[in-house]
Amino acid sequence: MRHPSLPAAILATLCLFAAIPLFAQNYPSRPIRVVVPYPPGGITDVTTRIIAQELSKSIQQNVLVDNRPGANSILGVEIVSKANPDGYTLASVIAAHAANQTLYPKLPYDAVKSFATVSLLATAPLIVCANNNLPAKDARELIALAKAKPGTLSFGSSGIGAAAHLTTELLMLTMGVKMTHVPYKGTAPALQGLMTGEIQLMMDTPSSMLPHVRSGRIKVLGMASEKRIAAAPDIPTLTETGVPVTGGTWVGWLAPAGAPKAAVERLGREIGAVLQRQEVRDRLTQMGTDPVGSTPAEFAKFLDEEVAKWAKVIRAANVKVE
Repeated sequence: MRHPSLPAAILATLCLFAAIPLFAQNYPSRPIRVVVPYPPGGITDVTTRIIAQELSKSIQQNVLVDNRPGANSILGVEIVSKANPDGYTLASVIAAHAANQTLYPKLPYDAVKSFATVSLLATAPLIVCANNNLPAKDARELIALAKAKPGTLSFGSSGIGAAAHLTTELLMLTMGVKMTHVPYKGTAPALQGLMTGEIQLMMDTPSSMLPHVRSGRIKVLGMASEKRIAAAPDIPTLTETGVPVTGGTWVGWLAPAGAPKAAVERLGREIGAVLQRQEVRDRLTQMGTDPVGSTPAEFAKFLDEEVAKWAKVIRAANVKVE
């Protein structure tokens, strides 16, 4: 006997499939909010604003940047994890997002499972800088000094679990040296500590450090990159000076888990197109960052690898949040 509800079920299914391309065509139909879980002015904020401005032109909708700093990015990212997964609320995250998965046993979300990856916007190597009074002119001499005086040299960072902190831990593990970590509440106070001699060493992004290097307030010991960067071709890599360590941060966009695949893929394509524009690439390259513009699937693979990579460093160095 024919089931009386069958036609209705078939109709509902057909309507569902018909709605998918319609959604893709209409998305986005209102402004998109990108939550930056850091204060204005840093690499996350500046990179996000560059892309948001250009993306607004492409999709003909405003892409609004909403700074929600606090708790090593956790506060802002949690807002997005609990937002309506409709493709209109995104998070702009960096390497600390991947590290937080291991650093915080009671994280209010899962760094991977709670989100849909949208695109990896850019990557940035870290630059190693020192106080001008430190008697080392390159990374090789730094390691020799650290080995001669274990634990006496201090290095700063923008906070526990930041890429700058963990890459320095990786350097110590790789080279078999011990230095003392002094975490600050942000890059600016850490830089101030470096310039005044409160700490002797610090890693951070080229955009944060190079202006102070060029003004003579601090000196550079090397770049933790695989090759020299266009923004500072005169600065050798750590590997060139006998310290085979690379490390950096990155900026990527996430949506809440369950966001429509059509929305995520549309954003990924549009961001990729934005990052092919020469004027956008030039602005990012001048900051010392490398434009990427990945697909959602490529960013998902990258994020998994980052979580695993920093988990190993955190456990090997026994890094704990205070």
